[in-house]
Amino acid sequence: MNTLARQTSTAQIDVAGGVDTHQDTHTAAAVDQAGRMLGHRTFPTTEAGYRQLLAWLGGFGTLQVVGVEGTGAYGAGLTRYLMAQGQAVVEVDRPDRKARRAAGKSDPIDAESAARAALNRVRTGLPKQRDGMVEALRNLRVARRSAVSQRADCMRQIKTLIITAPQELRERLRHLSDTRLWRACAGLRPDLSLIGEPDQAAKVALRALGRRHAALSEEIAELESLIAPLVAQINPALLALTGVGPDSAGQLLITAGQNTERLRSEAAFAMLCGVAPIPASSGKTHRHRLNRGGDRQANAALYRVVLSRLRWDPRIRAYVARRTTEGLSKKEIIRCLKRLTAREIYYVLHQPAAGLVSGHTR
Repeated sequence: MNTLARQTSTAQIDVAGGVDTHQDTHTAAAVDQAGRMLGHRTFPTTEAGYRQLLAWLGGFGTLQVVGVEGTGAYGAGLTRYLMAQGQAVVEVDRPDRKARRAAGKSDPIDAESAARAALNRVRTGLPKQRDGMVEALRNLRVARRSAVSQRADCMRQIKTLIITAPQELRERLRHLSDTRLWRACAGLRPDLSLIGEPDQAAKVALRALGRRHAALSEEIAELESLIAPLVAQINPALLALTGVGPDSAGQLLITAGQNTERLRSEAAFAMLCGVAPIPASSGKTHRHRLNRGGDRQANAALYRVVLSRLRWDPRIRAYVARRTTEGLSKKEIIRCLKRLTAREIYYVLHQPAAGLVSGHTR
């Protein structure tokens, strides 16, 4: 076959790519439309490496789609590059354990599995866009969540030290509220010349933790002052819903992503948030079980919204009363309300300028 014929033959082949992502390297594999392996190769996680990876996949024929594992983690940079080049990209789930045990585990095997999944559209989805205001919101919320966790650790450590502190210091601090406690600890004046004595060392430790608590509180307040206006700018209709504050709204926006069109239906959004009941029927038994999957942070956000509505929303209180008479427990009613709230929020996420969308309760 001459060179022109070989180039023409190659150009007529439709190719699907798959990428197994890691921190420093990405392993790519290419398969043709029949699923036959064409080759695999490893590239560095740099801009030049991304260019080489795309050119290598394109060298086998017409590149139709690329399946990438971990588009929100190690594959985020590659995904951004491929989408900027106009390439179709899908997010691929990791192979299930049964298939991995049967086929073995290696980077080329995982890349080939990702390519086949992208080719057949098996367990794939559209990756989140990482270049908009929602990504900026995610970064701010990561810092805030870390600060909130560290502040809680500080308070726990303060109370633990007070338990074993000398009696005089213990009696002075043990009955204070949390706010008064960290302020009192931050204002302690230990004698550093007597640092070898337990009471002075306890004061030094408590003062350090109290000051750390104060610094973290200031950091959290600063981040919240940035997060709330950003959430309102992204989707003001979401904040206007009963029980939805900046914290819950921010998490739900991050879960949905900048490109909300990737959520095919309100049922898909409910499954993503872990509030869609899972069928568990067999024979004459027809039932559903609790969904323990999905984004647990989004699940917690919906739970907070429901708790707020249980207290303040008359229509929800009427719904609870009706469902209670039907024999449902409070936990079961809350699960139903989380599912219904996810449905309501889904339509607001897709139509942020359309105002409020009424809830759907049966």
